Amino acid sequence: MKTVVITGASSGIGRHTAYQFAKNNDSLVLTYHKDIDEITKTKNHCMKLGAINVEVFQMDLSDDRQIEKFVLEIKNKKVEIDILINNAATIIWKTIGQQTGKEIELQLRVNLEGTIKLTQAFLPIIRSMIINIGSKMGKVTRPDLPVYCASKFGLRGFTQSLAQSQPHLSVYCVNPDLTATKMTKYVGRAPEEIGRLIFKLATSTTKPSPGSDIDAWELLEAIPDI
Repeated sequence: MKTVVITGASSGIGRHTAYQFAKNNDSLVLTYHKDIDEITKTKNHCMKLGAINVEVFQMDLSDDRQIEKFVLEIKNKKVEIDILINNAATIIWKTIGQQTGKEIELQLRVNLEGTIKLTQAFLPIIRSMIINIGSKMGKVTRPDLPVYCASKFGLRGFTQSLAQSQPHLSVYCVNPDLTATKMTKYVGRAPEEIGRLIFKLATSTTKPSPGSDIDAWELLEAIPDI
């Protein structure tokens, strides 16, 4: 049994990744931003699927105090984390000239800065692996996602540097392509596919080099039944 922390697990990729680990009878720590009803659905289904334990915490990654509160609660419980999955993110579909300062700050705070701070705080109690959920937009760009792209390019850089500085951990960046979640208005690949890819990466005995990009569009086409 492993203890797996997944941020942003109330829907989409986070939810379906949680389901995969639940079926493996793991213990889950799940965070959500606002939607208590949806995270409750995730928790209840994880328990039905076989999770040993599921704990839920509210956390806004753009708020340092909430990050600190969450980390303190986990440390006070004397929990050792086997796998941290940094999934929570936000997106603004606007060109740079259309975005407000607050919209720019929000994306950078949640997708990059908050993720880095949470990872830093948890490093002393992570046993095995960190998986950062990037994006194809962290490798290619489009004009209506300038800040989102910047945050995901940055997350890949953080992943690679973290892998170098923490050689005892397996650190990866999983890059989904267009996936059917709230962020894309439910257009794209089924989030279940990404969840299975993340689970396979976490549980496989043969792993890529630390710091590697795990590009969903390449792997899922090469192994369609993953």
